[in-house]
Amino acid sequence: MSSVDKALRILVHLGDGPASLDDLASALEVHKTTVLRLLRTLAADHFVHRDGAQRYHLGARLFELSSRGLDQHEVRTIAAPHLAAFNAEHGRTTHLSELVGSEIVYIDKLESHDHVRMASRIGLRAPVHSTAAGKVLVSDLPPAELERVLAGTGFARATPNTITTREGYLAELARVREQGWAHDAEENEPSINCIAAPVRGASGRAVAAVSVSVPDIVMNDDALLALVPSLLAVTERISGEHGWRPTPRGHP
Repeated sequence: MSSVDKALRILVHLGDGPASLDDLASALEVHKTTVLRLLRTLAADHFVHRDGAQRYHLGARLFELSSRGLDQHEVRTIAAPHLAAFNAEHGRTTHLSELVGSEIVYIDKLESHDHVRMASRIGLRAPVHSTAAGKVLVSDLPPAELERVLAGTGFARATPNTITTREGYLAELARVREQGWAHDAEENEPSINCIAAPVRGASGRAVAAVSVSVPDIVMNDDALLALVPSLLAVTERISGEHGWRPTPRGHP
């Protein structure tokens, strides 16, 4: 049995209730030192925690991932009619993306109405540092998760416009947080510009991003930026159906 198998069995066992080190060693039929090593690894990332009675419980990180899994399962279905209406009105390539590790993954795509097709496809991964969707999703992360994503980001240069430093990227994320949307000005692919805005869940956290990508031979960057209000309107509608309620001004 591999270490991963043993760690997963520990989590499954703790799903039935708190357990001591002896309980877990007995359930897995392995030595206590092996179980203790796995528990320390799981605890370091908050997948488990130990109480004052030396009993182990499922940790906050696991509950967070469970909540995100539910969000991601629902968001594509909720977004679909809104994205279809947006795409019908504006006729531009529209993506729905989610954050997976230090990359984004396209979970839906609607093609443009012209004859120019983008190379993207559902299931394709893309960098977080050079895409508008990546900027939107990373900008909303709490500090610890942000550090994990940054640690896995190589800041590879895709075009002359790509942000290639941590400092430059952090400054860009601050701008995204302030304005509520992101811009990729030929940073991920030459001659292709993109805007993106967040889809939020009931917790207020961004669970996905909607982006619009256009080659500059079809629409120049200024014309694309003029679509930002429409993009924000559609992500607000999707977020509302996904349980998000904006905090009224003047309230914490």
